[in-house]
Amino acid sequence: MARFTKLLTTIAPIALILCFGAASAQAFCGFYVGGATSDLFNNATQVVLMRQSTTTILSMQNNYQGPPANFALVVPVPVVIKEEQVKTLPRELFAKVDQLGAPRLVEYWEQDPCAPEQYEDLVFSSGNEVMSIEATSDRASDDDYQVTIEAQFSVGEYDIVVLSAKDSTGLERWLRDNRYQIPKGVEPLLRPYVENGTKFFVAKVDPKKVKFEGGMATLSPLRFHYDSPEFMLPIRLGLASSPGTQDLIVNILAPQRYEVANYPNTTIPTNITVRDSVRSRFAEFYAALFDETLRHTPRAVVTEYAWDSSTCDPCPGPTLTPEDLATLGADVIEQTYRDADAYSLTLTRLHARYGKDTTEDLVFRAVQPLAGGRGTPAPDGTMSMALEPESSNNFQARYAILHPWTGQVACAAPQRGRWGGPPSDQQIVAPNAGAPTAATNLAFAPRGKLNLAEHVTADVNMVGVLASNKAPLAPLLRKPRTCGCSSAAGSASASLLVLLALLFRRRRSGSSSS
Repeated sequence: MARFTKLLTTIAPIALILCFGAASAQAFCGFYVGGATSDLFNNATQVVLMRQSTTTILSMQNNYQGPPANFALVVPVPVVIKEEQVKTLPRELFAKVDQLGAPRLVEYWEQDPCAPEQYEDLVFSSGNEVMSIEATSDRASDDDYQVTIEAQFSVGEYDIVVLSAKDSTGLERWLRDNRYQIPKGVEPLLRPYVENGTKFFVAKVDPKKVKFEGGMATLSPLRFHYDSPEFMLPIRLGLASSPGTQDLIVNILAPQRYEVANYPNTTIPTNITVRDSVRSRFAEFYAALFDETLRHTPRAVVTEYAWDSSTCDPCPGPTLTPEDLATLGADVIEQTYRDADAYSLTLTRLHARYGKDTTEDLVFRAVQPLAGGRGTPAPDGTMSMALEPESSNNFQARYAILHPWTGQVACAAPQRGRWGGPPSDQQIVAPNAGAPTAATNLAFAPRGKLNLAEHVTADVNMVGVLASNKAPLAPLLRKPRTCGCSSAAGSASASLLVLLALLFRRRRSGSSSS
């Protein structure tokens, strides 16, 4: 296993040579191989890793753009993956995981200052044929290549082979004769993998079995599992699909929270109050905040979410059910570990960006629980951006639009700065008013045009963003609008002042006489 880890540190050159294509917005932990001269690239990938002891269940969802020609993804693996270890998953489940851990935009409304106080902590928001790998009569046998097909089977739209090789030159010829578009000179890069016994998990795709939506292929998510004492992800393989910088979102389901062991770690700034303009540009806003975070902590892997997978607060969508967890790998955990609780898991969302200068793959380690991005605004409209150690994980990327009270203040002692849900009349007009909004599909968010300082209402010192044109809520919240009080309320206040004055004078008179 150590030899396999060492090999992964040199995977980038191989990935670059074995694949070609346009720039992608989001990466994959393997590399794509085009079976014909076409422009294919992976531009949106999600990875879900379930981990228990030494068992890893890896699920991935990928999109590719380009003509429906021969296509394959290739992932080096430490062991032979067998048919019973591979299955396809419903795409809807990945959307569910993405939504659950995604950054969320919420809204708070200042409650009627004269209404009875409520003690609830509420949060609201706003085609070509696939070429057979079988040897034909005019092609050399696999023995001539010194390549062994360790396993061969089909799952969904995928035709899968797991390869091993005794000779790197033979492996290069096998790939070329099977019409993988690889350049000359790849053999020296394949040699260390072959010498160290690395296997190659190759999943060919039959375009005739692929569904297309809006011109983009929608490949079924693919899941396989294996045992290894090391918990890692070979991210540099994704560089094969893009000559530029790439983003990768990794969701980890495990009994505890995870971060990386070999890169800097940071958390995304959370509990930031923002202007109403963010409502229609939330994904763009978050992309700008993420970029700023990386400018302050280069090469960092950013924690965006850590929470029990069965709960959330607020919830932008449904939580993960036991059936969802079983689909993502809890079934394997149950079969492998008799005493493990496969359904009490923390969802950790890590966001990484890397380029061709990346030198290491992601290695994960378990860490202590973390809390942040919770609570309601203070009376003056401020929110705590601090992170706190906790006994359980409660961290989320949360951003809030605040709506001060604009109605009448018709009482003598208004209680300002109480925050909650939208007014009842707004709920009638818009039943979903206040529902949290999740920032999904962040790989496709516009970048470079949004000025963070113009869209936040409080300084974000963690990344050095100072809010411009601040319009603090505090002055408004500390005293009611004089024009908002009724004449009756005004008279009552005046009468109270007169009464207090009379009592004071009478007391003073009594004191003088004594």
